[in-house]
Amino acid sequence: MTDMDNSTCLELALEGERLCKAGDCRAGVAFFEAAIQAGTDDLRTLSAIYSQLGNAYFYLGEYTKAMQYHKHDLTLARTMGDRLGEAKASGNLGNTLKVMGRFDEAVLCCKRHLDISRELSDKVGEGRALYNLGNVFHAKGKHLGRLGQQDPGEFPEDVRNCLLTAVNYYEENLELMREIADRAAQGRACGNLGNTHYLLGSFTQAIKYHQERLNIAREFGDKAAERRAHSNLGNAHIFLGEFETAAEHYKKTLLLAQDLGDRAVEAQACYSLGNTYTLLRDYPTAIDYHLRHLRIAEELMDKVGEGRACWSLGNAHAAMGNHEKALHYAQRHLEISREIGDPTGEATAQMNLADLRRTLGVDSDGGCGGMGNSTKGHASEGDDDGLYGADSKARRRLSMERMDLLKLTPDVKHLHGKGRRQLHDMDAVWPRPLAGHPVVKRDMLPSFANGDDAMDEEESFFNLVTQFQSKRMDDQRCSLAIIDNKENQHASTLPSNIHESPSRLKEDLLDLIAGMQSRRMDEQRASLPRLPGLNNANPDILRRLSSEPAGEDAAALPDENFFEMLMRCQGTRLEDQRSALPDTSPRRHRGPTMPDEDFFSLIMRLQSGRLEDQRAEDPSPPLAANGAAATSS
Repeated sequence: MTDMDNSTCLELALEGERLCKAGDCRAGVAFFEAAIQAGTDDLRTLSAIYSQLGNAYFYLGEYTKAMQYHKHDLTLARTMGDRLGEAKASGNLGNTLKVMGRFDEAVLCCKRHLDISRELSDKVGEGRALYNLGNVFHAKGKHLGRLGQQDPGEFPEDVRNCLLTAVNYYEENLELMREIADRAAQGRACGNLGNTHYLLGSFTQAIKYHQERLNIAREFGDKAAERRAHSNLGNAHIFLGEFETAAEHYKKTLLLAQDLGDRAVEAQACYSLGNTYTLLRDYPTAIDYHLRHLRIAEELMDKVGEGRACWSLGNAHAAMGNHEKALHYAQRHLEISREIGDPTGEATAQMNLADLRRTLGVDSDGGCGGMGNSTKGHASEGDDDGLYGADSKARRRLSMERMDLLKLTPDVKHLHGKGRRQLHDMDAVWPRPLAGHPVVKRDMLPSFANGDDAMDEEESFFNLVTQFQSKRMDDQRCSLAIIDNKENQHASTLPSNIHESPSRLKEDLLDLIAGMQSRRMDEQRASLPRLPGLNNANPDILRRLSSEPAGEDAAALPDENFFEMLMRCQGTRLEDQRSALPDTSPRRHRGPTMPDEDFFSLIMRLQSGRLEDQRAEDPSPPLAANGAAATSS
C-alpha cells in the first residue's frame, strides 16, 4: 500500500510540474495538492512538492500560501540534513517575504542562503543570494521612499542607506556573474544597478548600466528587456535635461510596446512622450501623445490614467491659449479626481479651474458645482421657513410646538383606544407639575390652540419635557430585587447545593477557575510541526521535528544560530499585529497606464514658472521711487 501511495504521489507531482512549466499554474497547483493528499514517505519527493507548490502559489500572487509551503520545505530540508535544499528553501522564503513587505525577515533568510552557498562553494547559489539581497534592500528603499514626494536623489538618509546597501550587493553579484560568464545574469544585475543609481540621483551611472543592459538584451533578442532599458534610459536623460535624447528612447519604447501588443505599456510611453514634449514646449505634439494616452486609458478603464491625461491636456491647451478647451479638461480632471478619491488631484484641478475662469471672465458658480454652490444651498435651506429667526432658543421652541405633544405622553395608547371624547379629562391624567411651577392645562397645548400663538409659557413646556424624560430614565433603571431581575432568571439552573457551607462554595469556585485556566493553557500549547503529505513518519523523524537531540544525532539538528534567526522572525510577527497609526500622508494613485516616473514635479515646476511669467507687477508711485532714489544718492 505504501509503494502504491508513493507512486501515485509522484505521478501527480510530475503532472503538476509539467502544467506549471506549460504556464497553467492553477491546474498545476491542483495536481500538487492532490499529490499531498495522496501522501508519501519519501522525504525528498515531498520536499520537491513543497518547493514547486510554493513557487506556483508565488506566481499566482497567493503569497501567504507560498510562504507556508516554503517554510515546510525549509523544515524538511533541515530535518534531512540537506544543506543545499536548505539554502534554496531559504532563498525562496526570502523572496516571498520581500514581496509581502516583511523586509527584515527576508534579509535573514537571504543571508542564510548566502552563508550556506559560500560554505558549499556554490557560485551559482551565491550569485542568486547576492542578487536577492540586493532586491530586498532595493525594495525596502523604494517602499520607504514612497512615503514622501521626493524626486530621485532627494531621499532621506535611511532610504539612501538601503539603496547604497543594494548597490553593494548588486556589484558583488555582477562581478561574480562576470567571473562565471553568465551574460543573462549580468544583464539583470546591470538593469537593477541602473535603477538603484537612478533613485540615488546618479543619473550618469544609471545611463551607463542601462546601456549595458540594452546591449545584453539585444544579444538575446529579449524585446521586453530591451523595452525596459529604453524606458529607463529616457527617464535618466530627462533628469539630466537632455529632453531630445529622452524622446528618442521613449519613441523606441513605444514601438517595442506595439510589437509586444502591450496596450498598457504603449499608453505609458505615450504619456512619457507627452510630458517630454511639454518640457520641450512643443505643445501640439504633446497634445497628440496625451490624447493617445487618454484613449487607451478609457479603453482599459483606467480612471487614474484618464485623470492625469486630462490634467496634462488642460495644461498644454492653456499654454497654447486655448482656454476653453483647457477649462473642459480641467473640469473632467476635477470630476475624475473626486470619483477616485484623489484629494491632491482635486485640489490641483480646483486651482486650475479658478485660474482659467479668471482668465475667461467666467463666474465661479457657473458649471462647477463647487463649494460656493453647496454653501449657498445650505443657506437657502435655512431661510425657507419664515418662522425661524436669529434667536436659536426661539427656533428650537417653535420647532417643538409643531409636534403633537400627546404622542409624547405615557398614556397615549390608552387615550388612542378610547378616542378623542376623553380629551376634556386630560387634566386628570396629566402628570403633576414640579413644585413652584404652574400647571400645564389642556387648553395650553399647541394641538388645541387653534392656531393661537399665545403659548409663551416656556418654563412650563420644559417642565413638562423634564417630567417625561424622568419617567423614561426610571424605566431604564435596574431593580435591586433579585426576583424581578431578568438577568438572574438562569438562577434556577445553578446546582442544588448553592446554599451549602462557604467552604464548599469556595472549593467549587476554585474548581471552576482551574477548569477555565486549564483550557486557556491548552489553547496556548505549541503543537509539533505537521508536514502535510508525510505518511508513516517514523520516530526518528518526529524526534528531529520536535528538536529533541539524543546521542550522536544531536549534531545533525538545527544549530543555535538558526533558532536565533527564527526568534527574530517571530518577534517581527508581533510587530505585524500592531495597529498602525492613521495614514495622514497624501494618497498616491497609480493606474496600469501610468509609468513609475511621470515627472509630476518637473511639470509642476515648469507650470509654476509660467504662472510667474504671467503675473502683473504692482506699479509703484513715481514719488516713492524718486524719494528712494534721492535717499540712495
